[in-house]
Amino acid sequence: MAAENEDLRYYADGENLDLDTLESHLWEAADILRGSIDAADYKNYIFGLLFLKRINDRFDEETEEIVEKHDVDEETVRDDRDLHEEFWVPERARWDHITAQSSDIGATLNKALEAVEDENDAIADRVLTTVDYNDKERLADSTLEELVTHFDKHRYRNADLDDPDIFGRAYEYLIRQFADDAGKKGGEFYTPREVVQLLVECVDPEPGDRVYDPACGSAGMLIYSAQHVDEEGGDRDDVSLYGQEKNLNTWAIGQMNVLLHELQDATIEKGDTITSPKFVTEHDELEVFDRVVANPPWNQKKWSKEWVQENEPYNRFEYGLPPSNRGDYAWIQLMLASLSENGKAGIVMDNGVLFRSRSEKSIRKPILENDLLEAVIALPENLFYNTSSPGCILILNKDKPENREGKVQFIHAEEQILRTSGVNIYDERSNQNKLTKSGVEYIAETHNQGREEEHHSRFVNIGEIEENNWNLNISRYVDTTSNASDIDLKNLMRDVQELEDERKQATERAFRVLEDLKFD
Repeated sequence: MAAENEDLRYYADGENLDLDTLESHLWEAADILRGSIDAADYKNYIFGLLFLKRINDRFDEETEEIVEKHDVDEETVRDDRDLHEEFWVPERARWDHITAQSSDIGATLNKALEAVEDENDAIADRVLTTVDYNDKERLADSTLEELVTHFDKHRYRNADLDDPDIFGRAYEYLIRQFADDAGKKGGEFYTPREVVQLLVECVDPEPGDRVYDPACGSAGMLIYSAQHVDEEGGDRDDVSLYGQEKNLNTWAIGQMNVLLHELQDATIEKGDTITSPKFVTEHDELEVFDRVVANPPWNQKKWSKEWVQENEPYNRFEYGLPPSNRGDYAWIQLMLASLSENGKAGIVMDNGVLFRSRSEKSIRKPILENDLLEAVIALPENLFYNTSSPGCILILNKDKPENREGKVQFIHAEEQILRTSGVNIYDERSNQNKLTKSGVEYIAETHNQGREEEHHSRFVNIGEIEENNWNLNISRYVDTTSNASDIDLKNLMRDVQELEDERKQATERAFRVLEDLKFD
């Protein structure tokens, strides 16, 4: 394998690599894998190679900079680990060694990635070696050779990039595209960027904040939290980022994602946040954070209720435990427990958390009575990859402003065009809807500025919510119909969903009673 001359001319002409070119080039890499592996697995192979090529190019660039600055021999610089401030690439992981291989390319890649991990603390602990490139039943040498040759077409040095953050932006593009291509499985690791932006804008992290995502996936919410601080005039390095992710491959993607966004100080731990929380103090107490942002699994079955009942050491579930086959309120309470005394959280959730009864209602009630819920934002349907359900954002706040105390703001953002203001909230697309930039900005302003607007937003006293039996269904508080004679089909269907959910719970209770009965 060897670099193609036409691509060397690309750099000789002095043209920088723009985002469109980079995105197209990276997505073409996925085309090489089509037919060999499942679409949901593309990311695991592409990202490792992408990262390896990037750090090789930066290693070469840094080497040349040191040689020029200190007038030392290039080979001396390459072989001296202490001279390199970023990543050090050992000889068997260097790109010219990889491109020289014509057989056993998978084994070469495995050894290269392992060597990089061994020599760099920032990506140790199986960040790069979560997949096996030497699985010859799935990846023939010819496929891997084509893939390596494809990555050899472009150079990823900082000097070649049109925008310093172009690599991070292209990485987000790939994550989004993989989610599109993987269909429902994509929702396991990617939350649509516009939803992330809306949530982060509403919780408004500030310089000096500690931001935590207990179900961080590919770390998009943490990255945007840092970008938000930067966009508001602060220094994105002046915010501390913490995340935990259970899925090993997704954890590795999150690690690479923060590194490619040059957020080297971010801490992304792996493991089950419920049974093995990683952020605890030296005195074995739960760490707390200024901001918590998350899109945890919705309606999670087998969320480890039995383990919590027998082993929970941190009193994270003080309001009670939800059903063993629906873990939403376990995640909500976990995040409340992770907030500092003046902390604020934004959580993307299934709409069922707003109205489901019995054990979930018994948890929802004291959360409201303790004035911890600041806002409910009802989202449009079909925004997410793994469900067509509309979902909602819950804003929790342990230190509400005085003018919001004893109230909950309900924001109805399910209409495509807001009737009063005429703002376009989302674009309807053939396979998936998408929040518009103006929609994200308007909803965030509605919350942050405390705006009330007919058919869109209203502040409701806790007493009125109590009168509605602690039900947070937004149609009970915001007029979503244009006049009294209209029939709002969405809300009618939601009422049907409530009744169906209650029927299912009653059936489950009946079966449990029958199972508990003993007949001789």
